[in-house]
Amino acid sequence: MITERALMRRVARGDAQAFTEMVNRYSARLLTFAWRLLGNRADAEDAVQRALMRCYTSAKSYRPDWAVSTWLYRITTNICVDELRRRTSRSALRRAAENQAGEGRDALLPAADGASAGSGRHLDLRRALARVPREARVLLALRYVDGLSYRELARVRGISLNTVKSQLARGKSILRAEMTGRRRTAAGAARAVTTKGAER
Repeated sequence: MITERALMRRVARGDAQAFTEMVNRYSARLLTFAWRLLGNRADAEDAVQRALMRCYTSAKSYRPDWAVSTWLYRITTNICVDELRRRTSRSALRRAAENQAGEGRDALLPAADGASAGSGRHLDLRRALARVPREARVLLALRYVDGLSYRELARVRGISLNTVKSQLARGKSILRAEMTGRRRTAAGAARAVTTKGAER
């Protein structure tokens, strides 16, 4: 099978077949990542389409010292972050309405279509993730969903290795605190219901 760098050289020469091969190799992974970050399939599909088109139009500027996958993740991440910024800039009223409806549009892990028993847990996780700052959420997705190394994360986001580590630690700490708090609240509510039932 042709290497990713050789494939990229062909794309840079305008080879449409090579570009189709690149789309086949990477689109599913990029879609999974974008969907988990944006929490909306339609937005994720749009982000991946834009990322792949940017790859095609910018192929001549690709530097072979980058892994093609890392370069594609960087392009896709930037597009997703731009989308998250646009969402953040919308009116406070609309954001409040979305949060109350529990849409979790900024969630890292969208619930699967037709989710059943695990829906409540997914919703708790999505709400907790919405409390994690954007940059840390992006890094968490790339690290724990897509398996990128610390060094790859630093390249994708254009930040230092130490910043990657501190952002991940911060994100995990916030996520842990949010999930622990939610479990305690749920346990307290369950005890209150049990106590009321026993009094009757």
